[in-house]
Amino acid sequence: MTRIVADISVSLDGFVTGPDPGPGNGLGTGGEALHTWAFSEDPDERQVLREGTGRSGAVVLGRRLFDLVDGPDGWDEETGYGAGEVGRPAFVVVTAAPPASVRLRTLDWTFVTTGLPDALGAARQRAEAASARAGRDLDVVLMGGGALIRSALDAGLVDTLSLHLAPVLLGAGTPLFAGAVPRPLVRRALVATPNATHVTYDVL
Repeated sequence: MTRIVADISVSLDGFVTGPDPGPGNGLGTGGEALHTWAFSEDPDERQVLREGTGRSGAVVLGRRLFDLVDGPDGWDEETGYGAGEVGRPAFVVVTAAPPASVRLRTLDWTFVTTGLPDALGAARQRAEAASARAGRDLDVVLMGGGALIRSALDAGLVDTLSLHLAPVLLGAGTPLFAGAVPRPLVRRALVATPNATHVTYDVL
């Protein structure tokens, strides 16, 4: 069964970027520390990354995040989603209007202008098709940004919440849960690695 999985790195004080995120400073001041684990050569952290990207049948992201990853300082063959680990999944972008052009033209992009539920529906179709090709269940992964993940959680659209808790206090930035709709969670897994604690919850 295809699940909707929200997967994001977060500081211990609840921020998914540092202060002043934007072009050329996508993760904000100090925000790079959130993703140290994802670029580590530690075998346990490589395994967490491999399992997370390996389950991805389709990936959903918001327009602001798309503009960062497709921008001149964004992804390349060494730093893109699942680079060096898995084949690239389809990407679905929630946006008010499609971009005039795309730099990363080798990736499979779909731009949905009718809202998050429709974007998740399109991503589910792509993930189910990928599952059929792979012969195993693959998921729709919400990679961010924080506002998109919080909106999906608030709307009850998320099955699983996967947090990578980085050992850093950023003090300010983009909050993940500020103003969130109260919702019970059940912890399903916990893995501690040198640069993060990885906690997976079922969303009730």
